[in-house]
Amino acid sequence: MCLSIPGKITEIKHEGSLLMGMVDFGGVTREVCLDYVPEAQVGQYVLIHVGFAISLMDEEEAQETLKLIREVADFENEIP
Repeated sequence: MCLSIPGKITEIKHEGSLLMGMVDFGGVTREVCLDYVPEAQVGQYVLIHVGFAISLMDEEEAQETLKLIREVADFENEIP
């Protein structure tokens, strides 16, 4: 099973031939590769898998996905 996490692009830059960006995952910021979504803009949400943005997504869908991930994490913390 693969897991992709939505995040919001806060910065875009070029590193050599790669399009890179800083992405905020609800308070945790990581550098990711944006080469698969060259049309991405700062402020947009992207779906991240193993350090690569694999698609753009709208904010409503991103927020709902993040909410569901938090619910799963909270549920797992309740299991003894």
